[in-house]
Amino acid sequence: MREKIARRTLLRLAGSTLLAAPALSWAQSGPWPNRPIKVVVPFAGGGGTDVTMRLLAPKLSEILGQPIVIENRPGGGSTVGTDFVAKSAPDGYSFVLATLSSTGIAASLYASLPYDPAKDLAAIAPTVFIPIALGITQRGWPVRTLEEFTAALKAKPDGYSYGSSGIGTTGHIASANFLRVVGARAIHVPYRGGGQSFTALVTGEVQFTHDIPSLLKPFHEAGTSRVLFTNHPERWRSLPDVPTAAELGLPDYKAYSWYGLFGPAGVPHPIQEKLAAAVDQALADPAIATRLEELNTPAMRGWNPERFARYVVEEIETWAPLVRASGARVE
Repeated sequence: MREKIARRTLLRLAGSTLLAAPALSWAQSGPWPNRPIKVVVPFAGGGGTDVTMRLLAPKLSEILGQPIVIENRPGGGSTVGTDFVAKSAPDGYSFVLATLSSTGIAASLYASLPYDPAKDLAAIAPTVFIPIALGITQRGWPVRTLEEFTAALKAKPDGYSYGSSGIGTTGHIASANFLRVVGARAIHVPYRGGGQSFTALVTGEVQFTHDIPSLLKPFHEAGTSRVLFTNHPERWRSLPDVPTAAELGLPDYKAYSWYGLFGPAGVPHPIQEKLAAAVDQALADPAIATRLEELNTPAMRGWNPERFARYVVEEIETWAPLVRASGARVE
C-alpha cells in the first residue's frame, strides 16, 4: 500500500515538474528581453503594416532595451507570415504585426487555414485602427464621381479590374463587398503588397482599389488617381474634398482594418503583459501620435492581452457573414 502511495506521489510530482518546465525555462533564461526581438510584417514593404511597424520599432526598442528586427514575409494575403509566427517557438522573441485580414477575415475565407487565429496565436495588443478608402485610376479613365464609376462598372460587367495587396486582405474583401452592394462585377487582381497595387492603380493596370486613405492621398493630390470616398464617420481633414461613404448613400457599407501584435500561443503571460504595456507606451509618444494622426490611423490605446483576445474572437464572428456574402473563397 505504501509503495502505491509513493508511486502516485512521484507521478504527481513528475507531472507538476513537466507543467512548470516552460515557466522554469523562461525564468532561467534571464529577464525578458535579453536579445533582439523579431517582428514579422506579413506584407511586402511600402504598405500600411510596414509603415506602422517601422514607425513603432525605434520606440519599442528604446523601451524594451533590445533591437526590434523587422522581417517582411509576404504571401497568401498575409497568412504566410502569420502562420510562420504561429508555428514559431513561444519564447517571446518572435511576433507578427497581423491584421484583420489575417485573423478575423481569414478564419472564414480559407477552406484550410493552416492556423486557428483564436487558438494558435497569442493576442498581445492592437496598434492602430484603419479606415478604408476607395481609389480609382485617372490614367485614361475620365471617371470622376461615384455615380460615374458605378455606371461604368455596370455597363461593362467583368470588363474592369481591382487590385489589392493579396487574396483575403481587407482591401480585397472591401472591394468585393462594394461590388455586391452596388450590384456590379469586376475582376480581382491580387498583388504581393500595397506598393505594387498602388503602382498598378496609377498606371491604369487596374481601375480601382480599396486601401488606407493616407497611402492613396499622394496619388489623389498628384491627379494620378482619385479617392471617391473614405469609410469614416467624418471627413478626413487632410482630404477635405473627399466625402464619406455615408454621405454618398452607403451608410451600412463596412470597410476597415486594424493591426495588432501577436505571438505564437504559449508565450508566457508576463511577456505578453510587458510587451502590451510597451506598445501602449510607444503609441503615447507625442511624435508617434502626431504621425499616426497625419496618417489617419488612430492609435488603439489602453488594451491588455485579454481584451484584445476577446476582440479578435468578436471580429471573427462579425466578418464571417460578410465574407460569405462577398462570395470570396480560397480553397
